[in-house]
Amino acid sequence: MTALPSHARTVDCDVLVIGSGAAGLSAAVTAAWHGQKVIVVEKDPVFGGATAWSGGWAWVPCNPLARRAGIVEERSAPRTYLEHELGERFNAPLIDAFLEAGPNMVSFFEKHTALQFADGNGIADIHGDTPGAGTGGRSVIAAPYDARQTGKLLKRLRRTMRETSFWGMPIMAGKDLGAFLTLTRSWRSLLHVGQRVGKHLLHLATHGRALHLVNGVALVARLARSADDLGVLLWESAPARRLLRADGKVTGAVVETASGEVTINARAVVLAAGGFPNDIERRKAMFPRTPTGHEHLALPPMAANGDGLRLGESVGGRVADDLHSPVAWAPVSKVPYADGSSGHFPHIIERGKPGIIGVLSNGQRFVNEADGYYDYVSAMVAAAPGEKVESWLVCDHRFQRRYGLGIARPFPLPTAALVRNGYLKRADSLHDLANQCGIDARGLVDTVSEYNRHARLGEDPQFGRGRTLYNRKQGDALHGPNPCVAPIEHGPFYAVRVEPGCFGTFAGLRTNEHAQVLDDHQQPIEGLYAAGCDMASIMGGHYPAGGINLGPALTFGYIAGRHIAGVTAYE
Repeated sequence: MTALPSHARTVDCDVLVIGSGAAGLSAAVTAAWHGQKVIVVEKDPVFGGATAWSGGWAWVPCNPLARRAGIVEERSAPRTYLEHELGERFNAPLIDAFLEAGPNMVSFFEKHTALQFADGNGIADIHGDTPGAGTGGRSVIAAPYDARQTGKLLKRLRRTMRETSFWGMPIMAGKDLGAFLTLTRSWRSLLHVGQRVGKHLLHLATHGRALHLVNGVALVARLARSADDLGVLLWESAPARRLLRADGKVTGAVVETASGEVTINARAVVLAAGGFPNDIERRKAMFPRTPTGHEHLALPPMAANGDGLRLGESVGGRVADDLHSPVAWAPVSKVPYADGSSGHFPHIIERGKPGIIGVLSNGQRFVNEADGYYDYVSAMVAAAPGEKVESWLVCDHRFQRRYGLGIARPFPLPTAALVRNGYLKRADSLHDLANQCGIDARGLVDTVSEYNRHARLGEDPQFGRGRTLYNRKQGDALHGPNPCVAPIEHGPFYAVRVEPGCFGTFAGLRTNEHAQVLDDHQQPIEGLYAAGCDMASIMGGHYPAGGINLGPALTFGYIAGRHIAGVTAYE
């Protein structure tokens, strides 16, 4: 933390940003580059928020990386897609602002900062049957980054999520992840994995952490380095306690520091504290089938507990309560550790691979497992019988050893410890597996028998797995005739309990197209902005594509920074 003189209890700046994930750092870097004096305050002792634990993908249609690759489309195509996906919740001013600013945001960071991108030109939109759906070119991700480039900032940055890393090593989606999943079937993959693991072990020995950063940690590191280069003051362990207001205008905030409270006077405040995924009371009030607020396995850090929303409400802002969903669902399993603690594992990768199904306690399937993670949980919440919302991912030995199941990694890593602690259920027969899990045994046996009858031909008439390009990309390109479908028949059999979880929340503060927070009369509250999960999702609570959290977060952080600085023309 940048030290304050012992007598300094008041600090002046142009822009105060509350939160240090993608949205907050995007706003900070943009405003600072346009000549503003910026302070970022972060509640946690490390920077990065939920972004650092994310896959790092951002949905930004018509981005310059796609154009450079020859993928050229007009904004009308993604706009059409969103019109059909969002329906009555399509907010034209916000969507148009996003589609216009997004490509310029990517160009700005590429041209002026340390944030460089890699393309996701092979990633399709989730619902390929919807008019305007993209077959690729709408996604970007931060390019891999050498952590040593951050200098002294490195120790102040959040490390990658324990459950989704390998010995603390983040694995990038695409060729990197593909190599790990095919290392027993390709000498090239085996060589790649060997080199990656070898370098990581060297970095652990010399620096005690991963130095080859990818995904969300690379995005945060690049943004933090950019902020530092531009003179942004970065204060960690500095939660904002209350906003200041004079004559109807937000004029700063009171921030708690190790040496006491500090008043920060600012022309504008940007709320980017990560929404409310860990706010038990608001979860109880807003999440479906969550009667106590505890029936949920949130993935973001615990500090993302609604601070930004409460601050906004304290000066007249309103949280959107009419979205299709208040939460960005993700299927999650609870991972027990030897020290008595537990972690949360997001089931993103294996559900689309051939030879796995999701079933409810009645033993029946309920969804196309290869569809999006949001779709999986939405269907589970709607269909789960009884009071408890849960499902089980079921596969056979061949699948588990090839692709893994949850945190139970594929061959050659062992599974015995995870069977002993109860995370991974294993049995020689489907009947016994069902009894272990509390699943209706006859229901499971019948479901698998019916599924296998078609799966041997590469078909899934019940839910159509493999029908869309998105499905097929989630599958195994080396498996045919359907990369998403294979029978479940080689025991022993395995299962993992999956519960509703999330990457974050959609129900944020209502804003306009400039990211200004709105009051009861839909008028902007002067001096107050929101971005990321503190801003109500421009998708209206829908999930049309991977990266629809980070894409708008980066873009509306950029929009807020420009609006505060009074900039109208794009660079």
